[in-house]
Amino acid sequence: MNSIAIAILLGSFFLMIFLGVHISYAMIASSIFTFFYLQLSPVQIISSLVGGIDGFTFLAIPFFILSGDIMSSGGISDRLIKFADACVGWMRGGMAMVNILASVFFGGISGSATADTASLGAILIPMMEKQGYDAEFSTSVTMTSSVEGMLIPPSHNMIIYAMAAGGVSVSALFMAGIVPGITLAIALMIYSFILSVKRNYPKGKPFSFHYFLETLGHSIWGLGTVLIVVFGVVTGRFTPTESAAIACIYAIIVSIFVYREMHWKDLIPTCKKSLKVLSTVLILIAASGPFGFCITYLGIPKMVVAGLLGVTSSKFLLLLLINLIILVLGMILGMASIIIIVTPILMPVLLSLGYSPIQFGIVLILNCGIGLITPPVGGVLFIGSGLSGLSIERLTKCTFPFLIVMFVVLMLITYIPAFSLALPTALGLI
Repeated sequence: MNSIAIAILLGSFFLMIFLGVHISYAMIASSIFTFFYLQLSPVQIISSLVGGIDGFTFLAIPFFILSGDIMSSGGISDRLIKFADACVGWMRGGMAMVNILASVFFGGISGSATADTASLGAILIPMMEKQGYDAEFSTSVTMTSSVEGMLIPPSHNMIIYAMAAGGVSVSALFMAGIVPGITLAIALMIYSFILSVKRNYPKGKPFSFHYFLETLGHSIWGLGTVLIVVFGVVTGRFTPTESAAIACIYAIIVSIFVYREMHWKDLIPTCKKSLKVLSTVLILIAASGPFGFCITYLGIPKMVVAGLLGVTSSKFLLLLLINLIILVLGMILGMASIIIIVTPILMPVLLSLGYSPIQFGIVLILNCGIGLITPPVGGVLFIGSGLSGLSIERLTKCTFPFLIVMFVVLMLITYIPAFSLALPTALGLI
């Protein structure tokens, strides 16, 4: 163990983060400092940088990001909201239920909590306020329900985790996220219904089977993206990368020729938007290469394993401690950063406990999703504040009960393997 090298790597990294340096550059710079101190070959730095993004599976990420942006700009949001309204809008607090269910549908297309909040929130928050819902409640429901989209496939964050974990099956991860995503939606619906009854929020129109079929017909083209990705990957007809490319082509056809709310000229700004997101993810994954090499070379994962096992031998307490560590990191780091940094460090601990990497992937993503709604760097929290006009402090306070509901779901997924493993096991993926 080289204590000085570890101090250089981690000390310089956290110092630069504290000074406001972007995490990608902080990882690269701290890795370079460590390489020079250990007198390792500079060629290894370049090799690690390129190796992090040199993989066929990685190509799925830009395609999924682009297909989600195309469908978001192609008029699908309105259709999903109407279909969700036909399904659950008749209940007490119906618009809250519509908000949550629409996030389930939209998450199966974009796979992004920030895209979900920005797209659906811009429509639903003013609509809910107009019908008599509090701005705090409307925004809290919108933000927390957006996390469902990261669990329900397709999710580019699952692909990042699969790469960071060393080749975990993307198909198994996709299937493992369905039940937890639906469980989170049901839990949020139950809590929203209780609040709606208590505060006497309005009901929607009575259920109409005709309206249900009509809205289903309008939204079925958008929902077809989910069918292409899920069934294509699960049945083995497509690889994740192939399914992402096909989903991208399908999104263009639906947005331009079926819904006709997008034109060819609109593809350029949409692609620019996707490239901006992709560039952030790309440089982060590349930077994680040399940083991860240093972590492994210095034996930091072994130190973490020994340290955690030295605290307690109880599997229950260790899993709780790991969750709390990730939750704290979620308050100060971005989601992709946490996945890339935490996965190789904690994976040996989990494997020593006999914990499934598939189950941990779902737990990690939900953890990071909660972090997106917490200050000081919660991306979804800032979007919700911008859409509603509420301050970060006020929004954090009113969202706290919803976060407790999400934490309960997190504990269920953490300690009950069937929530995430039953479906992929039944399909023979693990």
